[in-house]
Amino acid sequence: MKNYVGPGEHISFVAGADITSGSGVVIGTLLGVATHDVKNGAPGTAAIEGVFTLPKLSTAVIAEGDRLIWDIDSSPPQFIKASAATGDLLGVAVAVAAAGNGTTTVAAKLTPDSGSVSS
Repeated sequence: MKNYVGPGEHISFVAGADITSGSGVVIGTLLGVATHDVKNGAPGTAAIEGVFTLPKLSTAVIAEGDRLIWDIDSSPPQFIKASAATGDLLGVAVAVAAAGNGTTTVAAKLTPDSGSVSS
């Protein structure tokens, strides 16, 4: 096939800021995870499929199977469960394990075919 580009588990992006390997990367309505450190303005690669341990709001109580929201305004960006603000990514991941109050990470399955940006 002349039009085949690749399997799609990883996609390229240009960094809008310095990015650390393993950090969440917003690419339109997709949430990816940087596969390596990327300097601002440089090309990088992000995984957009798989299960990753990523930051979450420490007070969020997340149950296995909950749909997650990527809060772009927190520092660092992190998953929350409710109260999406304008620009946050909705429906980009599902928790694959519970993560209670006091925990700062959650194991999340990226769902690249279902995301949207909160308005």
